Amino acid sequence: MTSWTITPIPVIDDVESPAAWAAQGAAAVSHVIDQALWGHVDLAWTAKYLTARLREQRYARRVWLVAGRPGTEGDPAGVVGAAWVVMPLTSNEHLAHVDVFVHPGHRRQGVGTALAQAVEQIAAEHGRDVLIAATDHAGEPPADDPHALTPPTGSGRIRSVDPGAMFALHRGFRLEQAERYSVLPFPVAPALVARLHDDAAARAGDDYRLIAWSDRVPDEWVDQLAALYTRMSTDAPQADLRMDEDPWDAARVRTAEQSVADAGHGYATVAAVHVPSGTLAAFTSVEHPSDVPEALYQEDTLVLGAHRGRRLGMLVKTAMLRRLAATRPDARRVHTWNAEENDHMLAINVALGFAPMGVCG
Repeated sequence: MTSWTITPIPVIDDVESPAAWAAQGAAAVSHVIDQALWGHVDLAWTAKYLTARLREQRYARRVWLVAGRPGTEGDPAGVVGAAWVVMPLTSNEHLAHVDVFVHPGHRRQGVGTALAQAVEQIAAEHGRDVLIAATDHAGEPPADDPHALTPPTGSGRIRSVDPGAMFALHRGFRLEQAERYSVLPFPVAPALVARLHDDAAARAGDDYRLIAWSDRVPDEWVDQLAALYTRMSTDAPQADLRMDEDPWDAARVRTAEQSVADAGHGYATVAAVHVPSGTLAAFTSVEHPSDVPEALYQEDTLVLGAHRGRRLGMLVKTAMLRRLAATRPDARRVHTWNAEENDHMLAINVALGFAPMGVCG
C-alpha cells in the first residue's frame, strides 16, 4: 500500500504565498468533491476561508491536515486529501468535531485511513473521547432501500454504502442524527414573500418590531445576541450527540464577526424585538461569500421559547428574503440544513420554496 505524508496546514495570513500550498491543495480537493457530489461548488472550501478559520484559536483548537505522496510537499497539486479537527475550549471539552475528505480519484488507497488516524490521535492527545463527524449524501434513500440507515431519532435516512458512510462506519462511528440539506432558488417571488410575511406579522401583532444589521451587530444588541447564540447551542435539535451548552459573550461574538470578515464573507441578520420588554425574541442570519456571489448560506434561526407560537420564525425569514433581494442582487441560491426531526423549521422552509437536495448525517 502507498505510504502517505500527513502535513499540518500552517497558520498564515497570505493565501498567495508559497507557504499556502497545503491550504490551496485542500481547497482544490474540496472543489472536486463538491462538483462531483452536488454539481456546484457553492459549498466548497477556499484557501482564504480555511486559513481565516485556522487563525481563530481562542474558542476552539483547530488543526487542518493534508495528505500527499512523499516528496510532493510544497505543491498544491500533490494534495489528495485533507482532514480537520476542531476542539472546543470554553465548553464541551470532551468532544472533537472531525472531518476527512479524499479526492475521488484517490479513494481506497489508504489516504482516508491515514488522515483519520491522525485526527483521532490529535483528539485523543487533547483528552477528547467523543468524536462528531458528518457525511454528505445526494438525495435520501426510500425506506425500503436495503441499504437505508435511519438514526435513533427516526427522522431522515442515508445510504450505508455511500463512500463517506462506509468509511465512517468502518472507523466505528454510528449514525446519530440526519439533517436535510435544502436549496431555495433566489430571488423568491415577491408576492409569495409578501403573503407569508403579512400573515406572520398579523400573528405577531404590535408586541414585536423588526431590526436588521450587516456584518457587525450594534453594541446595544451584542450582549442579547450572545445570549441567543448560547440558547441556540441547546435549543436546536441535537439527538443524543452529548453536546452541552456552549456559552457566548460579547467578546466571542466580535471574534466570530472578525473571522467571517477575514474569510472574505459577510453576513446579514434580522431580529425581532419584543417591544414591551425591549429584548430580542428571535433572529435569523445569512452568510454570503464574496467569491461566490450566487450563493447564500442560511445560518442560525432561533425563536426563544417564551415567544413561540407567534410566527416569529416566518416573520424574520421573510424579512430577510426581502433584505437580501435588495442587497444581494446576484444571489441565485440559498443553502440551508435542518435536523430532520425539526418539523416546525422544515415546514417554514418548505413554505418559502426550499427543496430537499440531500442529507447530511
